[in-house]
Amino acid sequence: MDKTPDWFMYFIAFWAIVMVIAMSIGGFFMFRKFLKVLPMRDGKSKLDWQNYWVDRSRSMWNEPSKQFLDVLVSPVPVAFRDIAKHSIAARIGQVAIEHGATSVTRDHCIEGYIRATPKRDYRSLVSFLDKNEIDYSAFKHLLNK
Repeated sequence: MDKTPDWFMYFIAFWAIVMVIAMSIGGFFMFRKFLKVLPMRDGKSKLDWQNYWVDRSRSMWNEPSKQFLDVLVSPVPVAFRDIAKHSIAARIGQVAIEHGATSVTRDHCIEGYIRATPKRDYRSLVSFLDKNEIDYSAFKHLLNK
């Protein structure tokens, strides 16, 4: 009777652990996406609201503000950049509309970027703004909430 080598058993155990970890990470991100689709108290989901603000503010975007948005989302990994750009653009559009603006300005972009960023990421947000010499002094109060 032929015995399976020990190294092969360790190899199988290693790949089983890697697969469980990979599926757990994927499941985590799928669950987060699922939570965004669930309706809130007003009957619309977070994604519905993002689409609403993007569609409503679409005509307000000009070339400089689009280019500045590209600069703001540049630290996001390429795989997630489109999703981050959509959610940040939605928040910027909401800020511009709530201020009664006719077009999206650099200040709207900075304020919307800060509001769209989770509090846990404020340290990297501030270092990114400082590194790119973007003046956010008018919106420092948003970082203290």
